[in-house]
Amino acid sequence: MKAVAGLSAALALALAAPLVLAQEAAPPDPVSVLVKQLELDKYKATIKSLTTFGDRRQGTQRNRDALDWIEAQLKSYGCTNTERLQYQFTQPAPGAPSARRAAGIPSGGAGGPAGQGGSTLFGNRIPTGVNADPLRQPNERLRALNAEQTPVGTSLRENVYCTKVGKTHPEEMYIVSAHMDGIGFGEAANDDGSGTALVMELARIFSMPGVETDRSIRFILWNNEETGLNGAAAYVEQRKDLQGIESPKGSGKYPEPKWLGMIQHDMMMYDHGMPMPKQDASGKTTYVSPPEQRLEADVNIEYQSVSKQAEGSAKLAWAFRAANDKYATNYPAAVGFHMTNTDSTPFMDLVPSISLRENERGQQIGAGWNPNWHQPTDNYDTYSDKDFLLGLNAAQTTLSGVAQLAGTRIRD
Repeated sequence: MKAVAGLSAALALALAAPLVLAQEAAPPDPVSVLVKQLELDKYKATIKSLTTFGDRRQGTQRNRDALDWIEAQLKSYGCTNTERLQYQFTQPAPGAPSARRAAGIPSGGAGGPAGQGGSTLFGNRIPTGVNADPLRQPNERLRALNAEQTPVGTSLRENVYCTKVGKTHPEEMYIVSAHMDGIGFGEAANDDGSGTALVMELARIFSMPGVETDRSIRFILWNNEETGLNGAAAYVEQRKDLQGIESPKGSGKYPEPKWLGMIQHDMMMYDHGMPMPKQDASGKTTYVSPPEQRLEADVNIEYQSVSKQAEGSAKLAWAFRAANDKYATNYPAAVGFHMTNTDSTPFMDLVPSISLRENERGQQIGAGWNPNWHQPTDNYDTYSDKDFLLGLNAAQTTLSGVAQLAGTRIRD
């Protein structure tokens, strides 16, 4: 009986062995492998390099120098098929009325003051605005770096982008973007160095040897966001009717693949929470931002509920929320439906579109949750590693979401 029992045990082990070997031979998840290529120090280094061009105000030499640097970096990553889209922009004279914008999205306000994008403002609020006074910048080096102003009149502007060409469906693509220009006489480290660095890091990782995608991914850095989304609007106007057209015929090349989704990034790092009351020596109460990144900080994913692509945009937003749940390491994501004032807006009626930020644009940033927004304090040294880490988690969210949607694999 002992021999029979021993034989039965040996047979059981032998039968189980192939299952164990099969489990051990299972290939690693390519999405997880790529997400692990994101490193905090590399993300910070890219932001730091962008700040050497000051606030990168559109129409200035520092803006053009930043564009050249970004393009050179994309090529160095292996995303070599870089291109530029050119358009004309008119800068009004100081004091002249700005060009009239299209009608905006109706504001909210049923339960409180109206916010942008259809949102409603709640809780403590502090004033927001754009610093237009260079003398408010105490750093003399930055004052000198940002001294040149945008020339008045009409002149050429450019967006720069590169494309990861899909292996099986090069005629379709996802757009991953951020704006590279800034304002405020600081370094524009967060707005929008943090978003630009995120897109550049994703371009680097998707361009690594052995990384293949079924569908194309285009990494775009917009210009003129701060003047009214002009760079993104010019791209839509020039390229929307070229989608999915093979050129030359029979070449298998698609200069403008069909848009499957648009993913925009803007201000990724600062979620310290609602301004809190503080009393001075005289007993006067003011409201100030908490000094530390809050433990419950999150990556905000927004779509616009009144857009023509609202249903598809909502599905895209929730797909990114699911990707964050699976692959992000430190901060969760939240979904909102008041996307506004960002470069995905010109796309939102044509293709599912979402925007990732540190806070909801209308309800929270519009209420003063980021005191560095458009201010001389938007500098690299203003932020801690906790802030930079929120931006890295946004990168993890987008990388994993796009990798799954585009169909990604890693070849030896």
